[in-house]
Amino acid sequence: MEVPFLDLKTPYLELKDELDAAYQRVMESGWYILGQELEAFEEEFAAYCEAKYCVGVANGLDSLHLILRAMEIGSGDEVIVPANTYIATWLAVSYAGAIPVPVEPDIKTYNIDPTKIEVAITSKTKAIIAVHLYGQPADIDSINQIASKHNIRVIEDAAQAHGARYKSRRVGSLGDAAGFSFYPGKNLGAFGDGGAVTTNNEKLADKIRLLRNYGSRIKYYNEIQGFNSRLDELQAAFLRVKLAKLDEWNERRKKLAIYYLDKLQKITNLKLPYVPEWAEPVWHLFVISHKYRDKLKQYLADAEVKTLIHYPIPPHLSNIYAEQLGRFLQTKSYSITEILSQEILSLPINPHLHQTEVKRVIEILSKVLKNDII
Repeated sequence: MEVPFLDLKTPYLELKDELDAAYQRVMESGWYILGQELEAFEEEFAAYCEAKYCVGVANGLDSLHLILRAMEIGSGDEVIVPANTYIATWLAVSYAGAIPVPVEPDIKTYNIDPTKIEVAITSKTKAIIAVHLYGQPADIDSINQIASKHNIRVIEDAAQAHGARYKSRRVGSLGDAAGFSFYPGKNLGAFGDGGAVTTNNEKLADKIRLLRNYGSRIKYYNEIQGFNSRLDELQAAFLRVKLAKLDEWNERRKKLAIYYLDKLQKITNLKLPYVPEWAEPVWHLFVISHKYRDKLKQYLADAEVKTLIHYPIPPHLSNIYAEQLGRFLQTKSYSITEILSQEILSLPINPHLHQTEVKRVIEILSKVLKNDII
């Protein structure tokens, strides 16, 4: 049995009638940019995230970049970021002209460790970006307390956490602003690129609307230097359809995650995801850890089980930042992040994966690890 890591065709087939109708509606309208579909999606997604405002943008990277620009964070400023994250989080800071300052993760949750943040704050620190990695919320109350003490902003990178809750509150409304990605593989994915910003700050939302559209409210009247970063009508219409299914699909992910956790907990040499009591993750990824990760990945591949590594190269070891931040990074240690990059492995999990397929993954893992094959 081949077990795919991700299936992007089946979601379309499940919602084919609704998605086709959305496509037809947009095409017949003759309006494809900044129209009624986007306005409707922005209202619906803001309500879903328990936030006052939503601004659709072109992708997840732009959502973070435009938040930073709207906050007037730029050259000479520092922004605290997780050391253990996808490089887009760091790139958003660099695109704004600021400097990303990495902080190590909590070894249990893999999210940024609040106890390590304060020592990284300087007079140049203007914001903290808290990534809700793999669909599990970061400890945002602890982060907000630190930020409030030092009068700095908190930005949520919620690209992997659509629908997740922290102490019963939705991510997307827990900091000053949140950036979302609608990349096709996300829990709420478009059929192409897309992103959004959610916030409770009216002025910030208004500034981001300006920034996404050349700095213009009225065509040809440009108030500020802006960008071209707009969530188009087709993707907004598709996302409206999929948003109505998001909670159901997240629940399917949760059931598969519980099944994995239950069946794999007896394997002593395998580290499983840890969920704090205050977290309600949406299981964008199911990430295990093993000392011989590469051998385990190959064994699974030979058994036709597809896995991925999120992420094999930490941003500080990438060519970009190894050179740009070389002198700064040489004085720091990111051993936890580096160990994780060598040991973590993402198993298949998505709302269209069958329990029989998950059972197959578990059988193979049990065989290889319990019998010390690697």
